Amino acid sequence: MDTLYSIKPLLAVLISLIAPLFIMASRKPNTREGWTLAAAIIKFLIIVSMVPVVVNGNEINYTIAQVLPEVSIKLRVDSFSILFALVSSFLWIVTSAYSIGYMRGLKEHNQTRYFCFFALSLSATIGVAFAANLLTLYLFYEMLSLSTYPLVTHHQDMEARSSGRKYLLYIVGTSIGFALPAMLISYSLAGTLDFADQGFLAGTGSKTLMTVLLLMFIFGFAKAAIIPLHSWLPAAMVAPTPVSALLHAVAVVKVGVFSILRVITGVFGTELLLSLNLGTMVCYLSAVSILTASLIAMTQDDLKRRLAFSTISQLSYIVLGLGLLSPQGITGSALHIAMHAFGKITLFFCAGAIFIATGRKKISEMVGIGKKMPLTMIAFLIGAMSVIGLPPCGGFISKWFLVLGTLQADQMVMLLVLLTSSLLNAVYFLPIVYRAFFCTPQESMFANGVNEAPLWCLIPLSITAIGSIILFFYPQPFLKLAQMAVLKIMGGP
Repeated sequence: MDTLYSIKPLLAVLISLIAPLFIMASRKPNTREGWTLAAAIIKFLIIVSMVPVVVNGNEINYTIAQVLPEVSIKLRVDSFSILFALVSSFLWIVTSAYSIGYMRGLKEHNQTRYFCFFALSLSATIGVAFAANLLTLYLFYEMLSLSTYPLVTHHQDMEARSSGRKYLLYIVGTSIGFALPAMLISYSLAGTLDFADQGFLAGTGSKTLMTVLLLMFIFGFAKAAIIPLHSWLPAAMVAPTPVSALLHAVAVVKVGVFSILRVITGVFGTELLLSLNLGTMVCYLSAVSILTASLIAMTQDDLKRRLAFSTISQLSYIVLGLGLLSPQGITGSALHIAMHAFGKITLFFCAGAIFIATGRKKISEMVGIGKKMPLTMIAFLIGAMSVIGLPPCGGFISKWFLVLGTLQADQMVMLLVLLTSSLLNAVYFLPIVYRAFFCTPQESMFANGVNEAPLWCLIPLSITAIGSIILFFYPQPFLKLAQMAVLKIMGGP
């Protein structure tokens, strides 16, 4: 691999690390936001340029620093990492545009600080995606925790500060208390932290030790919001909607499940977990989160909180697919990172657009809104259909693979969990759309004067909604990348 390609992973991380310098130096809002959009587009183009290399069966490696023997801070671009990086970098462009409309529309304070930490968060996210070993992943994971804290506490009121403390307690506390010791134990067992196709811990310890280590990693990466370490996520909905949309529907939470993906496939390996029957434990942990969060979501009247509990459930779909340890299940998990991202970010965008246009947050106060904001609510329907798993939306594809994964692993209980949860998804989403459009003039809660949100909000939510439909008909390159990764770690489709 030539030097130009080898350095591209580092450039992809650095772009949004450097961007805050230009954002802070900008005296005018247009210049500041211009730098934000420019950095987002450049980052995405760099990542896209690496896709052909990976699709052709190659990896890109770049060592930043050697820390210990056999331990370095190192970046690696492979099928799993480029899939996650493509999703997060593309949606940063869309969310940056949405942020302009949202922050200006509400005349939010400290917008420069907001855009600076937003950029830092994406730098950390790409760092996690491209991490070649546990140490690099852990460092960028912690960087993401610290850079998103000012975004969660953006409003600087008592509720924001309280939510911020809970956020740090859960996210940083668990990573230091569980993930860090697990990483040190892993190094003492194997003498390396580099992710391996068959897992670098294969053949190194007893079932009891492997069970404890696996649980420490799963709960240590609490951004995955596995119950009972989930309550930080609904609390973080106090943040501005663009933060909720990208960081709490895509970047932060997906970093959590992506970290678990790396642990299961690169640290333990599917063969080791199958031989010790630990996949079943992962499946049941996930099933509890899937069903419990879905039931709680049905009780939430605040739209963003309903979306938050829905996210908790959907994240566990990804972990459940990994726990199946079947080729189709892991393919479905990797695909669901992308498919859920497009659907859920659309829903959050719609929630923000409704708030900008009407000032309303509660679902019970949105009867008839579809007649005043038809484009927003049609996009909401598309996002909801994708999360439920209905065609013609991308969420159907990933859930189809997850269902096939349960059959392949002969896990009929998990099949029932997936089907039940999808039914619950429909129960808590579709009535919102129905009441938005199908109500009498007397039942409608909206008078004349309510219009669609500004174009800077409307266009991004339209793009992500259309993207959800496109991914149903053309799930590439995500499907190919997922299948390539699975073929490499399991030796068969």
